[in-house]
Amino acid sequence: MSFVIDPTPPVTIPVAGVEAVFPVNNIYCVGRNYADHAIEMGGDPNREAPFFFMKPAYAVSTNGVSLSYPSHSIDVHHELEMVVALADGGINVPVNEAMGLVYGYGIGVDMTRRDLQAEAKDKRRPWEAGKTFAQAAPCADLSPVFETGEINSAEIQLTINGEIRQQGNVNQMIWKVDEIISRLSEMFLLQAGDLIFTGTPAGVGPVKKGDDVRATLEGLPELHFKVI
Repeated sequence: MSFVIDPTPPVTIPVAGVEAVFPVNNIYCVGRNYADHAIEMGGDPNREAPFFFMKPAYAVSTNGVSLSYPSHSIDVHHELEMVVALADGGINVPVNEAMGLVYGYGIGVDMTRRDLQAEAKDKRRPWEAGKTFAQAAPCADLSPVFETGEINSAEIQLTINGEIRQQGNVNQMIWKVDEIISRLSEMFLLQAGDLIFTGTPAGVGPVKKGDDVRATLEGLPELHFKVI
């Protein structure tokens, strides 16, 4: 097959312990999946149906890569999340089959231009300007599920300049990984290479230029980046 222009090289994430890399397809994000975060954002913590938004693959940046403060914003926030990477896809996947799609796990941060998101909410416009920009989805190296097993309980934490800003446990998620995958597959065509950001605990807040950010999920490789 020939192309009229050169295709864009694939976006990839390293995998811990192996030379091969994980190719990123689509990025799905779950909104308000921790009760304490739903409350701090003015939402209802009851178990309503999950809602989703997306980021493009080019939003990914990997461990150790400095994050450039994005344009058109003076209020960029961190949102710490467990990331699920899919090895397979499908539509209308039953909950009891959903974990069969999982390649592995990682830790990521959903970076958000909060001022642009708030403006979009006020005007009832889409959120893309708030959620999508280069390096808006920093991710640590992935760990394959055959090494980690299913992660149903693990401490998750984000620090800025050594100070804890977000802390919780993934067992506090309102919607669990298998339920998220099943629900997503009812609404979208899931494919191998998709990433799912599974929601953030309370404590989201701003970053500024010069900040040193570290994110950890118990048992997985750390994510570290600086804001420049």
